[in-house]
Amino acid sequence: MLEISKKYITQESKFIEVMDYKVHYRDEGEGFPIILVHGSFSSLHTYDRWCDILQKDFRVIRLDLPGFGLTGHNKDTIFGITFFCRFFNAFADALKLKKFHIAGNSLGGWLVWEYASRNSTRVDKMILINAAGFIKEKEYPLPFVIAQTPMLRNVFKYTPKAAIRKFLRQVFKDQAKVTDELVDRHYDLFHMEGNIDAFIKIANTKFEENTDSLKNMSTPTLILWGKEDEWINVNYAYKFYNSLSNSQLIVYENAGHVPMEEIPKKSATDVRLFLM
Repeated sequence: MLEISKKYITQESKFIEVMDYKVHYRDEGEGFPIILVHGSFSSLHTYDRWCDILQKDFRVIRLDLPGFGLTGHNKDTIFGITFFCRFFNAFADALKLKKFHIAGNSLGGWLVWEYASRNSTRVDKMILINAAGFIKEKEYPLPFVIAQTPMLRNVFKYTPKAAIRKFLRQVFKDQAKVTDELVDRHYDLFHMEGNIDAFIKIANTKFEENTDSLKNMSTPTLILWGKEDEWINVNYAYKFYNSLSNSQLIVYENAGHVPMEEIPKKSATDVRLFLM
């Protein structure tokens, strides 16, 4: 495990103590801060290309959430929206951030809008990227279905790279983006000590439907969505757009669940225009 950690620690990597976690994060660029939050089955690396572009104008902060990447898992953690909202506040306090933009993809998008709904004075602008939050159990992505099935969840502990590749092929419209390097990174970080157990706990957390709170939010919001998303249907993009009174929506025709990875230049340029 130590060798895997060293493989993904760069000169930009930093660690900070937050709520009994040694959080892996990167803090690059100068200007008004923006926090980038990854989704499930992911890590801060999902924003590599966005960071290259946005750090020219902003202070870009991205992190491995508790239970993911090099941050790892504290077995005593009770995951849920309340935990993650407390965590974001503690993380921002530790970095002495009073106000910031915040963006999130997938599960990270869900955590972001839940956080912003409770902490509107800290969030200047919000970006939701193929965000979760409208609960339809029959539409959960395959990894969640496996983790929620008692007879199958232990399979995760023996997950071969072929299965990781299958999950990633569902995430990208452009299959050429699913490289061996990408598969290796997801495989390595998913198998970091405690991360599989954390994912199973998160997948089995009983999240409550709270999308009614969206209509009360006034935070300026940019909604980005890959139209070919196999994990969260594009119909939900319009649900967010219609629920958030102060929002803009961009749907990308030939992108899947992670447009910040699949079409980084286009999506980051749209984010920059929105924030500027």
